[in-house]
Amino acid sequence: MSHWYEESAPEADEEFRASAQARQASLTKPLGALGRLEDVAIQLSAVQRTLEPHLDKALIAVFAGDHGVTTEGVSAYPQSVTSEMVRNFASGGAAISVLAKAMDAEFKVINVGTVYALEDLPNVIDMRVGAGTQNMCVTEAMTMEQCEEAMIVGRDIIDQAGDIDVFIGGEMGIGNSTSAAALAVAHTRLSAMAMVGRGTGITDQMLAKKSAVVTRAMSRHLPHMKNGMEVLRRIGGYEINALAGAYIRAAQKGIAVVVDGYICTAAAMSAVRINPSIRPWLFFSHCSAEPGHSRLLNKMEAEPLLQLDMRLGEGSGAALALPIMQAACRLQKEMASFEQAGVSRGNS
Repeated sequence: MSHWYEESAPEADEEFRASAQARQASLTKPLGALGRLEDVAIQLSAVQRTLEPHLDKALIAVFAGDHGVTTEGVSAYPQSVTSEMVRNFASGGAAISVLAKAMDAEFKVINVGTVYALEDLPNVIDMRVGAGTQNMCVTEAMTMEQCEEAMIVGRDIIDQAGDIDVFIGGEMGIGNSTSAAALAVAHTRLSAMAMVGRGTGITDQMLAKKSAVVTRAMSRHLPHMKNGMEVLRRIGGYEINALAGAYIRAAQKGIAVVVDGYICTAAAMSAVRINPSIRPWLFFSHCSAEPGHSRLLNKMEAEPLLQLDMRLGEGSGAALALPIMQAACRLQKEMASFEQAGVSRGNS
């Protein structure tokens, strides 16, 4: 029996890729002079099947959920901060709220699993799967039913989004950098020490504890991780799983995805393991200050556009990268060719 999350995304079109490369070579600039901007436009041309790629209608959706592993003392902040930050998103006070407004992007917050129930809030959708996950050091983070339900939350947000051509996912959840580190270990088989970082700004002592926690969780679950869904069920989070579901659905519908930082990249890696066909639709915005992020990006053969030493999450790095990607589209579409401009080509 096949599941919705296993259905293939549209493939990249190699003829359009070649045509876009030829278009870039014809523009009034030295060959390759726009660097990574050319790569972005060419990849978008291949997946969107057009020489005029576009990222005009963005949806930014932040998924929130709590993590049982916080009882192990892995975060500098209490679990109540997740709900408090959801309120901050709703009132427009968070970084991603400011960036979404500045970009005139549609903005939603989805409560997938905070420990504490929340009152009705503007732009916040209540789709709680559970009151936080279980402690992954002791048992599975969730049941398979809850795992699939969280992914359906992400799928449905994309299905309800209307006419969008680019999706940015964000996350909020105290303890979720520990879950992301565990996912990174599961997907790379590198050590916990290589993958844990300071997250919310923890001390050296807490960092050592966090590494030990991830090691304990992996020793419990690694032998049972036979596929991507088992990985997410055992060590994921409601908001991380919703992100994975959203990434898969966006790619299936031909919507470009801009992946944010470490936690979003861990969700993206999990999504690709479940459905490898989505990989061409994923664009990676930045490399965060979390040490494991660069290692995870390397595993995915992903080159991020920015490196700003950010470690905020929320989708903030992806939101900053989007205008650069939009500029890449406009450059390919609107620059004159040597022939159009009457400019002599250099010798190459």
